[in-house]
Amino acid sequence: AALLTGAPVPPPARHLFSDPAEIEALRGALLAWYDQRKRDLPWRTLAATEPDADRRGYAVWVSEIMLQQTQVSTVIDYYNRWMQKWPTLQALAEASLEEVNELWAGLGYYSRGKRLQEAARKVMSELAGQMPRTAEDLQKLLPGVGRYTAGAIASISFGQATGVVDGNVIRVLCRLRCIGADSSSPAVIDRLWDMANALVDRSRPGDFNQAMMELGATVCTPKAPLCGECPVKQHCQARRRKLFGKPTPVPDVEDCGVGGCALCPPATEPWDSSLGVTNFPRKAAKKQPRVERTATCVLERRGCHGALEYLIVQRPSSGLLAGLWEFPSFPLAEDLQEKKQKEVLADHLQACMGWPVVAGSLRLIGEVVHIFSHIHQTYVVYSLPLDGDVTLDPALSPSRWVTEEEFHASAVSTAMKKV
Repeated sequence: AALLTGAPVPPPARHLFSDPAEIEALRGALLAWYDQRKRDLPWRTLAATEPDADRRGYAVWVSEIMLQQTQVSTVIDYYNRWMQKWPTLQALAEASLEEVNELWAGLGYYSRGKRLQEAARKVMSELAGQMPRTAEDLQKLLPGVGRYTAGAIASISFGQATGVVDGNVIRVLCRLRCIGADSSSPAVIDRLWDMANALVDRSRPGDFNQAMMELGATVCTPKAPLCGECPVKQHCQARRRKLFGKPTPVPDVEDCGVGGCALCPPATEPWDSSLGVTNFPRKAAKKQPRVERTATCVLERRGCHGALEYLIVQRPSSGLLAGLWEFPSFPLAEDLQEKKQKEVLADHLQACMGWPVVAGSLRLIGEVVHIFSHIHQTYVVYSLPLDGDVTLDPALSPSRWVTEEEFHASAVSTAMKKV
């Protein structure tokens, strides 16, 4: 009937969790492992001990936003400083964006901090200081909160029995059920969400979701998974496939019985026995980052107390590194010779400062490479010593002179610290 109506063929049971007894066993094994092995992390302590639901929700929310794109080990210090400075939503709502950016400096993806603060202001002004309690409302009402973050906050802070799907969970589910289709495709992601929602433990949803993520982060890792230590190994189809291979009578997941199965690997990419469980998940080829070159000029002067000072300017309030401070920087066209680079930079500085800059006075210091997720950036660094005070045209961008110490306390990016 499905074929006649053109409806999608449902995936075979082998790719799903359809046996209630197996689901029960998997939940029990995973939670028992988590209780014994979980990492001691500050947001987990807060989520477990904070009696006030709004503070609990806020504590988990901050951790989830920081953990997007950033490793746990890096986040811990930032998280502790943040919660010390702004222990409640109200405290964050009253902070300035400059303060938020200063604390966030070095974590990357700066729009995260900005959106977190915008959302805190919204909760205070429009929601009477109370966080939404369900994943659906969190996603709908809070800027910067997507499907995953909403599910994490709702399950961990408010006990809603809703699943989560992040990179770790994708990897665990794809291996447990040999899902070899492109795991970044919307159809596969939707299927994984259905599975996560079916699996989540009804009485301990937050712990279950954290256990799935913990498993992916510490055991079911991308490159060299520790299958022997896995608490749910007997439920893993990829491991069974690896152990028993083709010849045994164990039914083969790859031959799942449905031609053109939407969850199997494409026929052009057969199982590679040398990869074992790391055949899964499959990812689409990564786009190469675009290559850019930027001229950066460190203008320096002797301050009134004899200490060296440097001029920094503020970036625009949108786009990459929005609102952060940097040394005056200008994009360079490709393949410019050094002489031409200096002329271009001198023209730019002259336009900003409104007084002549001689290209010959610019000294080339060297190059700094910094890789953003989608940009391979090379900063060509020049220095220019100045006598006396200089201010840039405030209509172009705010600027200020800072000592080295003040520079490091400002909202500057990791790339500028390297410069």
